[in-house]
Amino acid sequence: MKIEFGYGNSVQMVEIPDRNLMAVLESNPFQHERRGRQAVEYALDNPIGAPLLENLVWKGQKIVIVTSDISRPMPSYEVLPGVLDRLYKAEISRQDITVVLALGSHRRHTEEEKRKLVGERCYQEVKCVDSDIEDCVFLRETKNRTPVEITREVVEADFRICLGNIEFHYFAGYSGGAKAIMPGVASYNAIQMNHRLMIQESSCAGRLEGNLLREDIEEAGNIVGIDYIVNVVLDEHKKIVYCTAGDVTEAHRDGCRYLDKMYRKVISSRADIVMVSQGGAPKDANLYQVQKALDNAKHAVKKGGCIILIGACQEGTGSKKFEEWLLEADTPHSMIERIGEHFELGGHKAVAIGMILENAQIDLVSEMPEAFVRHIFMNPQPSAQKALDEALEKYGENAKVLAMPYGGSTLPVVL
Repeated sequence: MKIEFGYGNSVQMVEIPDRNLMAVLESNPFQHERRGRQAVEYALDNPIGAPLLENLVWKGQKIVIVTSDISRPMPSYEVLPGVLDRLYKAEISRQDITVVLALGSHRRHTEEEKRKLVGERCYQEVKCVDSDIEDCVFLRETKNRTPVEITREVVEADFRICLGNIEFHYFAGYSGGAKAIMPGVASYNAIQMNHRLMIQESSCAGRLEGNLLREDIEEAGNIVGIDYIVNVVLDEHKKIVYCTAGDVTEAHRDGCRYLDKMYRKVISSRADIVMVSQGGAPKDANLYQVQKALDNAKHAVKKGGCIILIGACQEGTGSKKFEEWLLEADTPHSMIERIGEHFELGGHKAVAIGMILENAQIDLVSEMPEAFVRHIFMNPQPSAQKALDEALEKYGENAKVLAMPYGGSTLPVVL
């Protein structure tokens, strides 16, 4: 069977023998009742676990709306108009509303980027600012000793609304919900302390209950106080196909269940060889981005098996700190040991790769120099077909192959 894997602005065509092909994982066929702003309006009219937003706020309150920064696919410009309309309906003045773009540890936005993220109407009507990692207020620690240090603008608000998109997250289980607060608008120290929990076995994609890192995020959210959320689920084209609004936990879980119906894929067993792509440009511009698809693929490969990672990575690794950790490591395991002693953002992505390398071989089809790829403990391959041919030779004529053309979106689950 011929299968197409996105690769930069082109594709890699691969012929997988029918006797070896176990499955091709793509999103489940799904009929969405509403899309875009219609979905947002419906969610705001039918909140989960909470009254209507316009019945929760009152004139004179200072309102903060926390939403995602430019590194996330969240279409804030489609969600904010409906939220603003309901606030205005409750006689909240424009001067009392602030949109805070949650930077986490990322760079600040230009004014033009802010305008693009929130939309022209919102940019003109209300104050739009970046979170400030240097101006945070300490509230208290979580039970896991994460200091809840949050951007002052958010802490001092009377009412906090969090927006976000829900997708699988490789150690927080899912994005969305309280993640807008921690790490979204938290201090650098708080983010580091929370993210150090990523090496726990429970910290993995698709898991909420018993996930220590996710529980730490939600405890931080409870300490700050999240009064209302609006979260969306996106399709492969980053368009809204579902929206959920209301209580920070109940509405978030509703969105997670919807995501599962779309992208959680049950497989009968793990494969000897997993071929995975992020889907091509712009999602495979660098290794930092492509790691997301790699992390989903780890759930489908046998111990000692091979993951063939297909991503152009024309921008290289995409992160200086990430690259430093990869290059400075003596072995994959040394990265895991290092982060146990000292957590560094950027380094955590390298550790995620190191944890996969402990269990499987990674063959990388990319534009990065072969010597560099070998240095970071992966096998460089000139093409996806060549990588598969070599893997079949190594694992035998009966080796099972799983294909994941949109690996960043689909999460394999063995039952």
